[in-house]
Amino acid sequence: MTQTGLAGTCRAVIAGVGSALPQRIMTNADMSKVVDTSDEWIVERTGIRARHIAGEGETTRTLGLAAARKALEDAGRVPADVDLIILATSTPDQTFPATATMIQADLGITRGAAFDVQAVCSGFVYALATANAMIRCGQAQCALVIGSETFSRILDWTDRTTCVLFGDGAGAVVLTAEAGSRGIADRGIFSTRIRSDGRYANKLYVDGGPSTTGTVGHLRMEGREVFKHAVVNIASVMEETIAEAGLTPGDIDWFVPHQANRRILEGTARKLGISEDRIVMTLDRHGNTSAASIPLALDVAVKDGRIKRGDLVLMEAMGGGFTWGAVLARY
Repeated sequence: MTQTGLAGTCRAVIAGVGSALPQRIMTNADMSKVVDTSDEWIVERTGIRARHIAGEGETTRTLGLAAARKALEDAGRVPADVDLIILATSTPDQTFPATATMIQADLGITRGAAFDVQAVCSGFVYALATANAMIRCGQAQCALVIGSETFSRILDWTDRTTCVLFGDGAGAVVLTAEAGSRGIADRGIFSTRIRSDGRYANKLYVDGGPSTTGTVGHLRMEGREVFKHAVVNIASVMEETIAEAGLTPGDIDWFVPHQANRRILEGTARKLGISEDRIVMTLDRHGNTSAASIPLALDVAVKDGRIKRGDLVLMEAMGGGFTWGAVLARY
């Protein structure tokens, strides 16, 4: 799926951002009491030092709702303005209905559409590309795009190769339709690219499901295989997304990647010639929050003043499936 739109009459603009995290922080020292690991081992291999873990009453729905409310406030919008909600998640509150519809009800919204997108860690990129396309074709005017996850509930807490990596959290953006020529200097989403290759589904997956085991299952991963494909796939789709907008990596102000592994982030940036000081990195305190990681990192960098209005931001992700993709936008 490709959405360029530089010649379009309507563009999707990021009008607001927000995020939410569970109260409990689990450090690497805390983790070492659960499995045979250490702070040094985790930091050296991943760059992660801590993560937030959902407690009683904290779910994908509640975290997503909190992030959505903050994004609406940041955008100066009210729930009644919203006519589309897309929630990216692999850990919904229930098999169905879609958790997005629950958030829609919580916000008191009774118009438009709400649905979930499941592309694992690439979910937010997929959701953003979908919302952008719907705004571009006139099917929505104001969209809430949310990434919310509670991966702690599908982890095998005896497997130190996976349980140390993930955390819980949510992030959201408000997209609004704005008329204009959408030239390269204008704010808005310029290009999106999403890809998948199901041949590698067994490299990163959950070993359960309603139609197979009747259980939720646990996350399983072949870390080396994922790493090997990640840098190549992500760099390639980023190059395509940048080129589609007629730009070069040197034009990028900020690189906001999916927060999977420090080595992957640095390797990808290096492959494209993006300097490390332009990478927004939050995995040290959040871990890998799957579909929530990009909007979480985006919100952090906007709130601390790094990302400013008019900055060119490149977002990317790769997840189980394999799925991967990138979005280029002027914030």
